[in-house]
Amino acid sequence: MPLRHFFIALQFFTRIPVTGRLAAWVGFSPAMLRASAAHFPGVGWVVGGLTAAVFAAVWWFLPAQPAAPWVAALLSTVFSVMLTGAFHEDGLADTADGLGGAVSRERALEIMKDSRIGSYGAVALVLALLGKVALLALIAQSGGAAVAALALLAGHVTSRLMPLFIIHTLPHVGDTPLSKSKPLAESIGIGGLVVGLVWWGLAMALVLYLLPTVRWAQAVLGALIGLAWMWRLLRRRLQGFTGDGLGATQQVCELLFYLALAFSLPAVAP
Repeated sequence: MPLRHFFIALQFFTRIPVTGRLAAWVGFSPAMLRASAAHFPGVGWVVGGLTAAVFAAVWWFLPAQPAAPWVAALLSTVFSVMLTGAFHEDGLADTADGLGGAVSRERALEIMKDSRIGSYGAVALVLALLGKVALLALIAQSGGAAVAALALLAGHVTSRLMPLFIIHTLPHVGDTPLSKSKPLAESIGIGGLVVGLVWWGLAMALVLYLLPTVRWAQAVLGALIGLAWMWRLLRRRLQGFTGDGLGATQQVCELLFYLALAFSLPAVAP
């Protein structure tokens, strides 16, 4: 059953098709979809691993020029967005639109349901994507391609663990027919958190084994700071979370993971 829950999460959060006999074996029910929340970090393994492979491949085939890290960072970011269908980026934009202005809780929730993107959402999306590309390029320049590739794996897994703590500690407030999160994110128990932590622990064990001298703990601390900030923001403005808020949390935590890691690496010679 856990493997089936993983495939449901993979189908929900990526463009990877789960069809035919595999889909028939996996099955589907609202209860299974809710249980799949525990496997969000497992989806991070797939997205982060494939994105890291793209980064490494682009880096390998490019000529050794100063722009190479930027090209690898850009193309791997494009790949990750295509692989997930910009699912979390959409949540970031909607959350920025809803919470960007001084509006009431009810108005903020109404704005977040609107599929159109506003000025706050557009700015947040552009800055997040630019920040991600710039930070990955900086990490590659300072630590090398291996550090950047493993940062992608660890960053995607870690950032998908963080929303589980929001689901566990805050109530769901997006209960509308249009809400994408209601069937899967009403709540999560201790057992689900343990499953998510196992996925995350395996990823961190791998990167620590491969590159033990890198300050991965500092990067995780950055993601935790992002979690604390998003938790406080959602609790203060919405008194709970929505699916868009979870997507925004993933994006913020991923960015702060890379930022904290970049601070820990040696300075690049001018």
